[in-house]
Amino acid sequence: MGRFARAGAWVGALGLVASLALSGCGEKSGGAQFVEGTTPGATGAAAPETPEGTGTPEEPGTPSGPPLEMSPADGAKDRPVSVEIGTKLPDGATVSQVMLTTESGKQIKGKLRTDGSSWVPSAPLKWSTTYVAKVTASRPDGTVSEGTSTFTTMAKPSSVITSGLYLFDDRTYGVAMPVVAEFHPGIPKKDRAKVQKRMFVQTDPPQPGAWHWVDSGTQAYYRAPEYWKPGTKLTVRIALAGVPLSNGRYGNVDRKATAKIGSAFEMKVTNSDKQMRVYENGKLIKTLPVSLGKKKTPSSSGTLVVMEKKEDTVFDTMDDPNPENRYVTPIQFAQRITWGGEYIHAAPWSEGVQGRQNVSHGCVNVSMANARWLFQRTKIGDPITVTGTERKLAPGNGWTAWDLSWAEFVEGSALPVPEGGADSAL
Repeated sequence: MGRFARAGAWVGALGLVASLALSGCGEKSGGAQFVEGTTPGATGAAAPETPEGTGTPEEPGTPSGPPLEMSPADGAKDRPVSVEIGTKLPDGATVSQVMLTTESGKQIKGKLRTDGSSWVPSAPLKWSTTYVAKVTASRPDGTVSEGTSTFTTMAKPSSVITSGLYLFDDRTYGVAMPVVAEFHPGIPKKDRAKVQKRMFVQTDPPQPGAWHWVDSGTQAYYRAPEYWKPGTKLTVRIALAGVPLSNGRYGNVDRKATAKIGSAFEMKVTNSDKQMRVYENGKLIKTLPVSLGKKKTPSSSGTLVVMEKKEDTVFDTMDDPNPENRYVTPIQFAQRITWGGEYIHAAPWSEGVQGRQNVSHGCVNVSMANARWLFQRTKIGDPITVTGTERKLAPGNGWTAWDLSWAEFVEGSALPVPEGGADSAL
């Protein structure tokens, strides 16, 4: 992975504060800004904005300083298609332009990381392809340095992991919807920081967040310190294509999604009175009786998330080792909340004891009318909190990101997390 660094050391730091003296752009409050493209319609370059954020930035000045040391190095071969562009900067210099092209001159889109550490192509590069990277940097005294590197990517590997992203374009999710990335086999611990650096989440309006890995490395969750703000736009890129792992495998593909967070809809179930209280945008809108899991098969206490909804389905537990727990039953208005088989669903057979007695195999039983009412209002990603049962929710048994305090959650990150959460990396 390439990085922009000060002379004398490859470090992940770049201050974007100096005036780009020979770029033809004036300063903008808060320091130089970088955008895609050098002219209208051009892509693949990081260039400063004009003071008003519009217009056409001029080309950088003629190089007058020492050449930049590039990463990948000039002539490098067999680079992964996840490679990022970096350079070693002279003291006091800042990057004024990054350009990446194919040998034929086709420009590649990309963005500078917000910490200035490297430039990230917006899509995986092509296998077995030659590229030309050019970086221009300016110093306050007007000195301009330039570096150019021609490198070639590796052939497509035969051994890759599989991955998934539980987020889909143009869907609306609940306020507790974590970004869920899945990997098979699990990511080894020594590789998780490298992989996490390639998992990008942007929120609008901006909300800091963090990643958390489950122990097996098969899933990672991203969330904010608090539930998402209603109306938030999530833009996610899990940029794993070509990322080399220590087990000899490589990331298989990039996965992207842009989705929206809807209204705040929350369910709170208390075993003590066997009631579910439903809140919308913080206001109690309905209280309804429930029957939870009996003592032999208790419901899980914790903060869970609606993961799947099926208006009609069949519960088939005939492979359960305990004959008492085997059954085949048609179910209506089922909403999955754990991987272990706990749902909110209609249970007309228990309506007579709902609000008074727990008789289920671990599910949250409600009446047919109440199940229909909930089903018509809930979204994937809505939270449900269950309290007072005999069993605590097991980590990873569902999307359990919100069953941890923020302090506990950030402990699962493979990278340091600033207090309050990290901002977007791109």
